[in-house]
Formats: sequence, structure tokens, C-alpha cells
Amino acid sequence: MYDWIRPLLFKLDAETAHGLTLYGLDVAHRSELSRFVATPPQNVPTEAFGLNFPNPVGLAAGLDKNAAHLDALGTLGFGFIEVGTVTPRPQIGNDRPRLFRLPRHEAIINRMGFNNEGVDALVRNVLKSNYRGVLGINIGKNKDTPNEKAVDDYLFCLERVYTHASYITVNISSPNTKGLRDLQEEATLKRFIETLREAQERLGSQQGSRKPMLLKIAPDLSEMELDSIAEVLLAAEVDGVICTNTTIDHTAVSDDPLGNETGGLSGRPLLARSTQVVRGMHRRLRDRVAIVGVGGILEGGDAVEKLEAGASLVQVYSGLIYRGPALVAECVNEIRRRQEQRDGR
Repeated sequence: MYDWIRPLLFKLDAETAHGLTLYGLDVAHRSELSRFVATPPQNVPTEAFGLNFPNPVGLAAGLDKNAAHLDALGTLGFGFIEVGTVTPRPQIGNDRPRLFRLPRHEAIINRMGFNNEGVDALVRNVLKSNYRGVLGINIGKNKDTPNEKAVDDYLFCLERVYTHASYITVNISSPNTKGLRDLQEEATLKRFIETLREAQERLGSQQGSRKPMLLKIAPDLSEMELDSIAEVLLAAEVDGVICTNTTIDHTAVSDDPLGNETGGLSGRPLLARSTQVVRGMHRRLRDRVAIVGVGGILEGGDAVEKLEAGASLVQVYSGLIYRGPALVAECVNEIRRRQEQRDGR
């Protein structure tokens, strides 16, 4: 179905098409037509950071920022869904246009700027939803919150989403909030993570259920910076790391008319670098911190490549724009096929 709808969507502004697609998924779900949208994948049970997943292919944060479409997205076969990034207060994000397709490169550039309705609205949507799968909630800071007070925004969100999330992702790697990536600097990150880890354990003790916390990092870090981040993750005993967010390096799309648009680049051009970061972090973390691989997955083999590099789970987003919901089952089924080959079945 998506193959004939996509040309129509691509005639529209990218952000308009995004909203229309989510609306269409909601209509299909309410009309009990979801079976015509996506074929359920095979089961590939997976365990990571203490949680059990029906399969290792999830939806990355950013597609459903306010958790407003969970029921419809839950019919597409994802092993888990991550919503957000959400901030304490609502914010409109950056000026439009702020989302761009680069079809020749199977790429996306976005400078959305954490546009969302605020954490309280997200929690209300989660409570209204019938989705009962693994749910990640991705948290960030408001644009006008200075970095020296950023941890307060993350604590605010952490406390409000904790009860409703299967796991929480701390996003300090978006290139579209000025200064946010500075929080990845070693000394700053150490203090920041220690504070959040204390809150995580306190909330787990109070509520009788410890929820894993993950850190999402950028692909544009040097080897020394990755060394430092790995040391902080190990010392703080963080549950997981998501590798990676979008890249500010547009070299691969410099020949495209939209290649110089400001924002984070995702899709096919990000595949090699994000997988390289997965492989490097796996070597550094020595299986003591689980890795989620995301970036450039547009076919089943790309997902397998990230798992073979050391990821326990993978996430897709930009690939859905170009391939549609069929990408989910393709990735899951290819992962299962490779596993059966290794097992000699």
C-alpha cells in the first residue's frame, strides 16, 4: 500500500506529509484496517537492560513526540516504541520549514527543535492509550533553559514519566537545541548522569519498580570523547546507550539542493558512521552497558549489521519515510533468518 501512497505524500511539504501519515494510521486503526497497512513480523524474543522484547526492532523517538498515536503505531509490528523528545513545558520548536527530504540520498534533514506539547500532555496520552508493549519515553530540556540548569528539566520529566515508561532515554545529543550537545563533555556529563542516576534509584525504590535509563549520544564525537563517555557510563552503571542521534556532517549530501539546510542529517548517509559508533562503544563497554543501534536502517541487512556490530536492539525512523511499515517486518525477519543460519537450522 505504501508504495503507491508515497509519491503522493512526497508531493507535499515533509512536515505536512508526516502529520497526514499519522492521521491515516489512526484512521486505519480505528477502522480495523491495520492489517492492510503492515504484515506482523515473526517473533524474535530479545532481552536487554532487564526488559523482554517480542523482537529487537523498535521505533526511534521523534516520530510520535507526544505519544498521541501509540495505538496505531502499536499495530505495525515494532518490538518497542520510543516517544518524545518531551520537555517540561510545551514549546513550538523552530520555524518552518524545518523538515526536508533528500530522496536521491534516501536522507532526511530536520531542525525541529524539540517541538512538543509538554510532559503532562504526553503522560495524558499514554494513560489514554491501549498500547501495552515496551514503551520508551525520551526526555529533554526546554530551549530557554540554560545548560547550568538543564538537569532540573531532565529531573522534572524523569519524575513525571517514570511510572508510565518501560525505560527512559536521556537525550543530550540533538543538534537542534543550541548548546545541548555540550552536556556530553566528560566533567559535565559525569555530574549530570550522577544526579539522574540518584533520582532513578530513588524513584525505583519509592515505586517498587526500577526502570532502565538510557543515554542517547551523537555520531559526531571524536574517539577521545567516546572514550570519556564510555568511562562515565561504566562508572555510573547506566543501563544502556543509544547510538546515535542525527549528524551535523552533511558532506555526503553536499551535492543535493537541500544538502546545506541547517539541522541533523539522518537516513542512508548516517548508516556507516552510526554503525561505527556502535562497534566502538561495544568494544569500550565490554557488554556491561546495552547498546541500541539507530541510524540509516533502510533494509533488513542494515539492522543485522548493527546487531553484529554489538547492538542488542535497533531502531528505525527515516527508513520508514522511504520504505513504509513493511521495513519493520523485513528487518525482524532478516534478523531471524540470520540467527537460524548461525544456529544451523
